[in-house]
Amino acid sequence: MNQTRRQLITGVSLVGAGVFLAGCRKEVGGSANTGVSKREAKADEQSSDEAAAEVSAAEDLMREHGILRRALLVYQESAVKLKQDPNSVPADALEKTAQLFRAFGEDYHETRLEEAYILPAVKKTQNAASPYADILLVQHKRGREITDYILALTKGDKIPSANVSAFITALETFVRMYEHHAAIEDTIVFPAWKEVIGAKEMDELSEKFEDIEDEIFGGDGFEAAVTRMNEIEQSLGLANLEMFTAPPPPAHS
Repeated sequence: MNQTRRQLITGVSLVGAGVFLAGCRKEVGGSANTGVSKREAKADEQSSDEAAAEVSAAEDLMREHGILRRALLVYQESAVKLKQDPNSVPADALEKTAQLFRAFGEDYHETRLEEAYILPAVKKTQNAASPYADILLVQHKRGREITDYILALTKGDKIPSANVSAFITALETFVRMYEHHAAIEDTIVFPAWKEVIGAKEMDELSEKFEDIEDEIFGGDGFEAAVTRMNEIEQSLGLANLEMFTAPPPPAHS
């Protein structure tokens, strides 16, 4: 995927994060200006690579789910606000969220990882995850349809008034589907896949997944996605975790 395509799909922040990471690597590789020798830089890079390798492919998939759950939270909170005031949520914030879900969730996480490696593996062997594989694929397809719909209705400054009710329903059903979808994958599919492929292939795929991430995003796509989600949450006033603390339960006798 070339840089122009990445900018169109994921926005400047995802591309910028990759460029920043590349710049950091270049600085570490220098010696005269930074006071770091090439030997020291090579040792640091090797140490960094070893630390990254400690995160298995299964753990990385679950970590990526964390990004997608933050996008779901944006949709959930936006649906609540839109019910109160159809003009209360800027369309561009939802468009950026949908772009991120498309690029990081659908094109990368689902298509390049789950559909290419995880689901085929669990379908080959009878295990706890096998009955879920086809359902998850259907939900991937439905998710793409809803993302297309969200992107179509967020091109302007605000959601068209005639479509607000249907748009809210799309957000809510998307959230409901993916909350259950991700929970099943984290608790049943990924553990079953880990058992099916074994430790040796897991190590190989951990490296393969890193290569795919670098190929698509030009660096650490996860960190770039975190940066993008931070920006979206800030723009919608959702960045303060404390605001989501549940109130105390009512007094009871």
